[in-house]
Amino acid sequence: MKHKFLIGLAAILLFGACKKQLDYTPTGVLSSTDLTTAEAAEGLVTAAYAAIGNGDMIGPIYSNWVYGSVRSDDAYKGGGGTGDVGEIDALEHYNLVTPSMGAFVSRTWQNLFKSISRANAAMRAVNALPDASFPQKKTRLAELKFLRGHSYFTMKLLYKNIPIFDETATEADILKTKNDLSNEDSWNKIAADFQYAIDNLPPTQTQIARANKHAAQAYLAKLRLFQAYVQNATHQVTSINTTRLQEVVSLTEAVITSGKYSLSADIADNFLPETENGPESVFAIQFTINDGTTSGRLNYEDGLNYPHGAPQYGCCGFHAGSQNLVNAHTTDVNGLPNFSTFNNSNADLSTASVDVRLDHTVGIDGHVYKYDNTKPFSNSWVRDPGVYGNFHTMRNQQLASSSSYFKNGPFMGVAKNYDIIRYDDVLLMQAEAYIELGQPDKALPIINSIRNRAAASTGRLKKANGMFASIYNVKPYPAIGWTQAYARQALQWERRLEFATEGHRFFDLVRWGIAAQVLNQYIAVEKTRRPFLATALFTAGRDEYLPIPQSEITFTNGLYKQNPGYN
Repeated sequence: MKHKFLIGLAAILLFGACKKQLDYTPTGVLSSTDLTTAEAAEGLVTAAYAAIGNGDMIGPIYSNWVYGSVRSDDAYKGGGGTGDVGEIDALEHYNLVTPSMGAFVSRTWQNLFKSISRANAAMRAVNALPDASFPQKKTRLAELKFLRGHSYFTMKLLYKNIPIFDETATEADILKTKNDLSNEDSWNKIAADFQYAIDNLPPTQTQIARANKHAAQAYLAKLRLFQAYVQNATHQVTSINTTRLQEVVSLTEAVITSGKYSLSADIADNFLPETENGPESVFAIQFTINDGTTSGRLNYEDGLNYPHGAPQYGCCGFHAGSQNLVNAHTTDVNGLPNFSTFNNSNADLSTASVDVRLDHTVGIDGHVYKYDNTKPFSNSWVRDPGVYGNFHTMRNQQLASSSSYFKNGPFMGVAKNYDIIRYDDVLLMQAEAYIELGQPDKALPIINSIRNRAAASTGRLKKANGMFASIYNVKPYPAIGWTQAYARQALQWERRLEFATEGHRFFDLVRWGIAAQVLNQYIAVEKTRRPFLATALFTAGRDEYLPIPQSEITFTNGLYKQNPGYN
């Protein structure tokens, strides 16, 4: 949050952050007698907000470029060859079959439980205060439950079978909490936090960074959408729960009719610090720079993902856009996606018409890079073109000239806020629910509003000579032929392009129950273009989720059970 807070409270009460850390006493811990004032409670709430942004390059908790983009058909690992941060290469190949290998999976688990611990510690302190001495008590408890719900939701997307405990759990309780809840029960436990937030948060907060009622409605809608696709023990989607879909419609409608949110005129506004916290941002993690500290509070989770050879950066070339993703942006003469033929050959970008969002997403030789037409992207900026090709990603990167940018050694951090839920996501969630409820006609205008905004997002894409590097042709879908099957295909395509490289793609594929089909088809073609993928293979029933870290299973003496398919 962009407000100064009590630094001394920011690192307290980490018990339960990760089970193997329960026997560790951090420095600077305050006793319960220090937490008896409203000021102290406010500091703990702020510390809980800070915790959801406390991931790192190895152990990310909000930027899913590794878990949701590289593990999908959107991007390659990039960097200096397959051995450079080899655990990501293993994840990209779906070869992370030994739960003890690498640090990413275990550190992400730990970092997420640290954020859950912060929320629980703050709730205990807030609950201990009488209402009269802390008028904001109900609101702050609702915020904390929202934050805890966010962290548990992220854990469930990544690991599926997770232990869940609340602020009333003692250390002994935590050590007895298994990860064997049914899928339905664990979703409902997390949903209860968001429902509490809906019931107790105001529609508007005076401080923009705080969660409000509509953010909680949007998040619960997202949870119910995932829950609607019922999975069996080996992650196959066996049915779709229409009651959950109706909840998605109702919850998203509440957000839409609130009048608080709208699509930005240009999709670029979602990726620039100058326009952050705009009308499309429903909830975002806040970052700062020039705040009186040495380097500010920055997002480093995307710090590897800058063009390596560009003189203004110098490192590190990770997160390279896939050829498949570029091809997926091509459009036909009617301005619609080439659903069945898009990947038959590599797109010739000098002649093919494309969706505008391509140039908001992928760094391409000679095209405007991150809206600066004085320094177009160059193939010379690519670190290892022989392995990963010449495309790069840029949505979550910032120009070196940006006031939000800070270089710390070879790595880059930025103070651009990180959107967790945007209004375009809310719209497409509702459209998806309508389609699966057999009401595709209601989804058509929603999806077309997204396409129309994309078509209009050209203002920052002109080259220095006033021309566009690409041939843009994006049109709305016609009503004729808009069947449920066609609408489903269009919705899935729209989500891919609207959130390309932002880490949604893999989780969408798992939700729809088509991850194995789509990703193995992708690999079959992509490995002929990028031989480093020759051994990649997605194994259904295993690779939909990460393994439970072996260190956690060992520490709990086998209390946690490993996810299916892992050694």
